[in-house]
Amino acid sequence: MKKLYYIALAGLFSMALLDITSCKKVLDDKVPESTYTATLLFSDSVVAVQYINSIYTANLPGWAGNGGSLSTISTTGPGNLTEESYSSNTFTLGTVTTSTVGDLGSANANNNNYAKIRNINDFISNLPASPIPVPTKNRFKAQALFWRAYRYFDLVRLYGGVPLVLTPLPVVGNAAKQADELPRNTTTQTFNQIVADLDTAIVYLPNNWPGQDYGRITRGAAQAFLGRVLLTWASPQFNTTNDASRWQAAYTASTNAITTLTASGYGLYPTWDVTMWTTQGGTSTGAAIAKPVNPEAVMVTEYNTLNDQNLGFNNTLTESNTPKSLGGAGSNAPTWNEVIAFPMLDGKVPNLTGSTPNASTKYPWDPVHFYDNRDPRFAQTIAYNGCLWPLQGNTTNRLWTYYYYTSSTKTATTEASGASSTGFYCRKAVDPNLSLANLPYSGINWQEIRYAEVLLNQAEAAAMIGNSTVAYNDLIAIRKRAGIEAGTDGMYGLTTGLTGTSLAMAVLYERQIEFAYEGKRYWDLRRWRLLESTLNGIKREGLTIVLKPNSSSYTDYLAATRNSLITTSGLDAIYTQYFSYSPVSVGSSSKLGELFYLDATPIAFQPADYFFGITPNAIISDPNLQQNNTWGGPFDPTK
Repeated sequence: MKKLYYIALAGLFSMALLDITSCKKVLDDKVPESTYTATLLFSDSVVAVQYINSIYTANLPGWAGNGGSLSTISTTGPGNLTEESYSSNTFTLGTVTTSTVGDLGSANANNNNYAKIRNINDFISNLPASPIPVPTKNRFKAQALFWRAYRYFDLVRLYGGVPLVLTPLPVVGNAAKQADELPRNTTTQTFNQIVADLDTAIVYLPNNWPGQDYGRITRGAAQAFLGRVLLTWASPQFNTTNDASRWQAAYTASTNAITTLTASGYGLYPTWDVTMWTTQGGTSTGAAIAKPVNPEAVMVTEYNTLNDQNLGFNNTLTESNTPKSLGGAGSNAPTWNEVIAFPMLDGKVPNLTGSTPNASTKYPWDPVHFYDNRDPRFAQTIAYNGCLWPLQGNTTNRLWTYYYYTSSTKTATTEASGASSTGFYCRKAVDPNLSLANLPYSGINWQEIRYAEVLLNQAEAAAMIGNSTVAYNDLIAIRKRAGIEAGTDGMYGLTTGLTGTSLAMAVLYERQIEFAYEGKRYWDLRRWRLLESTLNGIKREGLTIVLKPNSSSYTDYLAATRNSLITTSGLDAIYTQYFSYSPVSVGSSSKLGELFYLDATPIAFQPADYFFGITPNAIISDPNLQQNNTWGGPFDPTK
């Protein structure tokens, strides 16, 4: 992998992706810093290229949509706001106030939303002065417009309508202060501006970039993002009257994206495994237009494995997911709630209660051998006690997370350097070949938009406009790729005859499984106003598995033979003969062979959380900002 590159002057040369401070280096030998002007900056084509690069650097999202995206949610971790993972946080505790979500950005900082928007607007406003040829200039502007839409979408789904700033505002003096005191635009106006920016970007963006520019926003990526935007606008969070025209617009946008992406070499990656993430890049390193090596990756943030202060651009995904016993952080721990959410191999849900509606009858639920006969995505997402999990080049590595007695009352764990907080690890996208020394330098690219999302966006909108055939076809395509059994009816476990909201909920369930730990579950529940009905009242759970004590001593007597026993007897037999636990009823938090609660109190999302409050600091800074009516103000974020 590499940092993004961009072809300037119609492809004559490329510049490495740099932050904005690097622009200064280009001009150091030319003029004193005090003489910098917009005209000078944009008359230098090299610096103009670096400026658009800096916009990418500032806005590209990291894993699970974090980093270049929402600061408050990314700090908490979107998975920790759902049943996927656990943390005690102000959102799930129900203690959010108007001071909690400060992403509107009232501070004098260069990294908040409006600071980033200002840089984008500055680029757009000054680009006409650049000597770059017009066709290339149009592509530059198209990319900037995409990122402006991206930033405003971040804001509108948090608060509803926000002040729309489309040109650089003055920066000093009373005039600047007065110009900054803007009222909020309506939510409708905000969405309309996002759509307008994306519509313009789509006109000028290419279907594919040259190979060395892999990672730039393409026409298909912009269309796919438009589909996401319009799907959110059509969802109950905003669409309180269920306006069918919004669902139709969302459907059209995603259908157009699929048409463009298919013609440009995109589609579902053939297998649902780790190679869907480790296969990366463009097919060409020259100037020729190139199709992606990985057809799934519609919009990506590229990372590399360089341990270099200036050239390194790494993520911590593999390190975070790798157990501490193998040198990682072990911080991304799935809950039992997520473990039991995955379907069985026939695509039907597990029969957890014995009378679960539409549950699998072909594969009865076995709470002891919970890993058996599951949707193949389960084993590629959840690492559990005894599973084969190749790591650090060791293709035979097995994960063991059980506890064993050291006396009649005390237990130790096989993970002596730090046990999983839930009994599980997330293994999705973990590079099995990354060495221990290189754990902090993971080059796994983040796929902000996968082709699977575009299909499921279309499926959800199709369900809501009565086009059940398209919705079912998209769901079947996703499940077929995953490896779920087709069944005698060829429906891959899907319940037949669903329409409207019922079918849309089947799509939402599919998204929960397909995009587990990709940061989408929280936003799906929020835009459907399902946070309370889905999560409130539950306590997330972990599972502890304990080795039955030996009759003569309290030791980990299984340690020397467990891997060989799997070869001769199988993992099921080891679980039955050697392990003791009860994953049926939840006990205390003593971790002595049972399910245990992670939450001290039940999840309690507030109804007002569907639109967060404007912070007091922001209102002090801009008295013309009106507070949302869900937080005591006059502003209606649904209008």
